[in-house]
Amino acid sequence: MKYFITGGAGFIGSNLTDRLLGAGHEVVVYDNFSTGLPEFLKEAESSKKFRLINDDTLDLSALSNAMDGCSFVFHFAANADVRFGVNHPGKDLQQNTIATFNVLEAMRANGIKDIAFSSTGSIYGEAEMIPTPENAPFPLQTSLYGASKLACEGLIEAYCEGFGFKSWIFRFVSILGERYTHGHVFDFYKQLLEHPAELKVLGNGQQRKSYLNVQDCIDAMLFAIQEFRGKANIINLGTNEYCRVNDSIAWITAHLGLKPKLLYTGGERGWIGDNPFIYLDTGKINNAGWAPKTTIKNSIIKTVDFLKNNPWVLEKRR
Repeated sequence: MKYFITGGAGFIGSNLTDRLLGAGHEVVVYDNFSTGLPEFLKEAESSKKFRLINDDTLDLSALSNAMDGCSFVFHFAANADVRFGVNHPGKDLQQNTIATFNVLEAMRANGIKDIAFSSTGSIYGEAEMIPTPENAPFPLQTSLYGASKLACEGLIEAYCEGFGFKSWIFRFVSILGERYTHGHVFDFYKQLLEHPAELKVLGNGQQRKSYLNVQDCIDAMLFAIQEFRGKANIINLGTNEYCRVNDSIAWITAHLGLKPKLLYTGGERGWIGDNPFIYLDTGKINNAGWAPKTTIKNSIIKTVDFLKNNPWVLEKRR
């Protein structure tokens, strides 16, 4: 099969690219490298079944031309800058919602019917049901990022109904592992490199979060695409556990052999749109036969080791 991956030079996309190529498939990666890194595609570029197109999802003509001959789309390209969404509210609309519309239109122009989409657990807002199932009461949105992703979901579902598409909408918890380049582990590790005696923590450290290893995430997506054959499939992806921010800090600092002073900014939220408790009910995919292999603690340690062994990533992010 020939797969098309938007954001294929990013964290999840590049790992998926390697997995699909390893299974003998053809892969076209479409990325503007606003956050993706060319170094993540070095292994892929050695394959004759790989093609890289450096362009933007906001360019519908380029996107349509690039999809020619493909049969399945993984749409990962997005603005994932949740924390600073209120500083540039148009960014989520353009890079998430409008870009997703363009992907769908490019698919329609090429006769492609199947799409897997990386949504987010953030669409549940501050959920009243914990753990939160896919059919939880419609939530009040708390971030521009979550709102833009929910709009993407609506567009995809409407194309399934109107144009005969089939979709797999994956609502992720935060993903960790190799090629991770943003998020709390990255921020904490970067701080500790610069000043190992102290660590600034947004909020009160009691926020409860669930995380999933990137390889488990890819396993789950590929499993779900084979297992769930409905028109518009919505699937939570996460682990059956969560940790507090303070737990994560303890694992990171112990692994690095540090005992920094913790400086909390206060409050149960680290920023506008930060949900104090994110824990998804993954019973739907668990009951179908999938389960993660890596614990949250081990995922955090693996992420720290990746950052330690690849200091160039931090330099790139500067």
